[in-house]
Amino acid sequence: MRPLTDTETKTLFTKLAHYTGRSLNNLLTDTAPSTTTTPTSQPDRYVFRIQKDRVYYVRESLANLATSIARDSLLSLGTCLGKFTKTGKFRLHITALDVLAPHARYKVWVKANGEMPFLYGGHVVKAHVGRWSEDVPEHQGVVVMSMSDTPLGFGVTARSTGEARRLDPTGIVTFRQADVGEYLREEDTLFTT
Repeated sequence: MRPLTDTETKTLFTKLAHYTGRSLNNLLTDTAPSTTTTPTSQPDRYVFRIQKDRVYYVRESLANLATSIARDSLLSLGTCLGKFTKTGKFRLHITALDVLAPHARYKVWVKANGEMPFLYGGHVVKAHVGRWSEDVPEHQGVVVMSMSDTPLGFGVTARSTGEARRLDPTGIVTFRQADVGEYLREEDTLFTT
């Protein structure tokens, strides 16, 4: 497990900023809850580490402890955000949803009748949208939420908010990138190395 290089960091931050916007600063400065009660101890911050081609979001103290484990023996540590492809692009995994959802700039809330089609791998159509963030541009990363504010997945808007209001009910509003149904559909391949 090693820190990311400059080009890897730039690629990762570009992808994360597509979903979080200016909240990326909050993601970088988040600290873990302190396990010690001494007031002089520094709060533990989160860092990005890469193992093989997968990027993990992990507490710094755990990342430092993981250096004592051989790279071949270490399978996973922290939250897997995604992986780098062979061409150098970064692909977010569904496991990044817990990190992205609290920091998301734009969100789309799906009605109860639209949750199952989305969780089975379908795109979000206008008839299933309960509400959405204001002034969402076209091709912007969004987090898809249920009406009870449970994160269901993430995707990319097909149209801006203004254009989406004029669509017919079967028009696609958000292209699905990942959804929590992938935990079941891809359970054999999701965590393989």
